Amino acid sequence: MFKRVVVGVSGGVDSAVTAYMLKQKGFDVRGACMKNWDLIDEAGYCSGEQDWLDAQKLCRQLRIPLEQINFVKDYWLEVFGSFLKDYDTGITPNPDILCNRHIKFNLFYKHAREKMGADAIATGHYARTNFGPFLEKYDEHGPIRLLAGVDDIKDQTFFLSQISAEALRRTMFPIGAMTKAQVKQYAAEVGLEAFARKKESMGICFVGKRSFQDFIAEYIDTKPGDFVDFDTGKVVGTHKGLHHWTVGQKAKIGGCLQPYFVFQKDVNRNVIFVVSGTDHPLLVTDMVYVENPVWINKPDRLADGVFRCQFRFQHTKPLVHCSLIESSEDGNRMFVKLDEPLRAITPGQYAVFYKDEECFGSARIVKPGPSIVYCQR
Repeated sequence: MFKRVVVGVSGGVDSAVTAYMLKQKGFDVRGACMKNWDLIDEAGYCSGEQDWLDAQKLCRQLRIPLEQINFVKDYWLEVFGSFLKDYDTGITPNPDILCNRHIKFNLFYKHAREKMGADAIATGHYARTNFGPFLEKYDEHGPIRLLAGVDDIKDQTFFLSQISAEALRRTMFPIGAMTKAQVKQYAAEVGLEAFARKKESMGICFVGKRSFQDFIAEYIDTKPGDFVDFDTGKVVGTHKGLHHWTVGQKAKIGGCLQPYFVFQKDVNRNVIFVVSGTDHPLLVTDMVYVENPVWINKPDRLADGVFRCQFRFQHTKPLVHCSLIESSEDGNRMFVKLDEPLRAITPGQYAVFYKDEECFGSARIVKPGPSIVYCQR
């Protein structure tokens, strides 16, 4: 059923092994390299140009055709524009989740299917589906399930939690059942050792080698304001803009008995409220308000109308059991009650929902609920 597969090629070892494995399986493999960032404007800070050269080298070696697809304008509109808007209003976004939702598994998927004649796409993500790494268990009418990669550290389902079920149904994740170490070893064994040696990109692509503070200052004007101790109401320092700080972050304020940490932002007053000590109870809550969920496969509702599943808002953190309660008739707003309290839940980030190895989807965090200290009063 699936003959032509278009692989998202980045020039790294994960997509290199993905393309090689697909060709070994006998698929008609085509490579596609996405250009999402305009390097001319950024004076070469991003590694995209080198990625394109490496992608060409890989496809020559594997003897598969390669196409570069320009999504620069779309990326600015759908990802970077939202990123700047959120930071300007004191919210901390996640551009990787937005990129997967709007670019890789929407525009790229449609381009591959409609312009390149693909039956399916493939990526080097560490994730799996119930249809198998090569869609060998594909079921046209059965539900699609997004499953965690076997490598707990590299698992990327968190960042895939907002993609559509439609795109996921025709996506292959050939390396999802492998660890990173196994991928590198495999690459060396099949003559792809040059790609295994390539330094892995970390962080946000468009930031490049600069500090995030220097980068964001190029796009958002400095708006000095006060750091205010939430417990005492006293001004304890000054900041250069809400966009430089996120909830739970250590604030750089001198002359303190204990270090201060960001608790809340007041956009209207341009004030950042801070609390003393990293374990301050105001930073901890077991309640979260979320909105606009995207469900890949919605969890089953219990008899009392509550959804039971697991929660995380940072991809490296352990899962916490929770109860989901829909707080609007259309299901666009939900209340999350965590079985265990968590620190520094951040507006603008995503609440991602799991049960065991399955990722159901995610919803954007509007605000954390009252802290533990208030609930005990």
